[in-house]
Order: sequence, then structure tokens, then C-alpha cells
Amino acid sequence: MRKILIIGIGAGDPDYLTFQAVKALNAADIVFIPDKGTEKARLRRLRVDICDRFLTNKAVRFVEMRMPERRTDGDDYKSSVGDWHAEIEAMYEALFAAELREGMCGAFLVWGDPTLYDSTLRIIARIKEKGRIAIDYDVIPGISAVQALAAKHRIALNRIGEPVHLTTGRKLAEALPEGSGDIVVLLDGVQAFKRHVDTPLEIYWGAYLGMEEEVLAAGKLSDVAEEIATLREAARQKNGWIMDVYLLRKPGNDP
Repeated sequence: MRKILIIGIGAGDPDYLTFQAVKALNAADIVFIPDKGTEKARLRRLRVDICDRFLTNKAVRFVEMRMPERRTDGDDYKSSVGDWHAEIEAMYEALFAAELREGMCGAFLVWGDPTLYDSTLRIIARIKEKGRIAIDYDVIPGISAVQALAAKHRIALNRIGEPVHLTTGRKLAEALPEGSGDIVVLLDGVQAFKRHVDTPLEIYWGAYLGMEEEVLAAGKLSDVAEEIATLREAARQKNGWIMDVYLLRKPGNDP
């Protein structure tokens, strides 16, 4: 049996790594390092920096993975994601067969938290279920971008006794979720918040949270939407990629 550790490494600051994550990292025989091309080379370097800082097990070996790119043409988003995940699944299976002997342990360092808008857990679970290669896996939680956003803006995510709705930019572009006072939006490549500037909402936005490139902005959505869009595009042009998240909130007395 091969063991897989899916380790949440936090939103960008190496200090976000938990003791549990450090312990899991040092329990691995192999750490799989994804290569997503030049645009996201910074994320690869940060993973390597984390290993340099926290690894005391000098026997750990690194295996780089050239990650396939998701097809972005066409309107069937779920189908394109399904095809992409199938490619990654096949690659992982081949890596496990080639690199992990029986009884060995491999680790994936997942940005943020593995249970929130990341597919590593889903893909590994599918490999285990299919049973073509015998694996077991554990999940180590990490500090997500959602938690980091609230901490950076010094706000609570929820109002007293009220729910928080988590969604994507793709869904927000369709409509505001009904009955949700506080909405956390991830994966917004279309800047869907700009479609709701006529709604009395406040926005708390952040990009590259916990990293040197960090950018923050907050205020009435109608007042700062264009400023955020400008900051976002400038940062994306400068860095070649962007990861951002934001909270939309109806104004009220309860912070």
C-alpha cells in the first residue's frame, strides 16, 4: 500500500504552515512539486522555499510534475474540467507506479486548504476508488485564502447568527445568491463584482494574500469597483498571474 498525504500549506505566507503540516511533510519519502509553467513559477518557488525551511528529513526526494492545462474554449465548463481532471488523474497514477514503491509515502503541497476549491483531494479519492493502484491518503488542513482575507481586513467572516455563502465568480456573474448577506467569492477571472455595483454592498478584496505581492482594498462596492479592477489588472500584468478572493457584504452595524 502506498500512502498519499494531501497537505494544506496556507495562502502564501510560510508562517501559515501548521505544526501538523510540518510533521506530515517530514513523514514523506517523496514530495510532488507541480510545474504550471513560467506564469506560475512563483508558486513553485514558494513550495520549494517551504520545503527548504521546514524539511529536516534530508532523505525526502522531490519529483516535479508538468501539469496539463485546462481547455478554456467552448461553453461546457464542467466538461472541460472533467477532461482536465482525467488527464491529471492518469498522470498521478503513472507517477505513483513509477516513483512510489509499496510502503512509501508521497506528499502533495496544496495551496490554501485542500478541502476548499482545490481538486487534488477529489482526484486522489478517485484513484483510490478505482483501485488500479493501491493507495490510502490523509488530508492535512491549511489556512485558506478566505481565512487570510478576513484576518488581513480585521473583520469576522460572518455576522452574528448569520450564514456565509461561498461561491465562484462564474456563479456570481449569473446572479447574487438569494438570502445571503455575506458572500465570499473565489476564482473570479471575470471580475463579476463589477456587475453588481448598483447593489448596496461593501467589498473586502485581497490578492496574493500572505505573499510579498499582497494587495488589499475595501470600501463601498460602487466606490471601489473600478479601483479594484485596475489594481487587479496591474498586478496580473506585473506578476503574470493572480490569485484573489473577496467578501461582499451588506452594510450594517454588526462588523
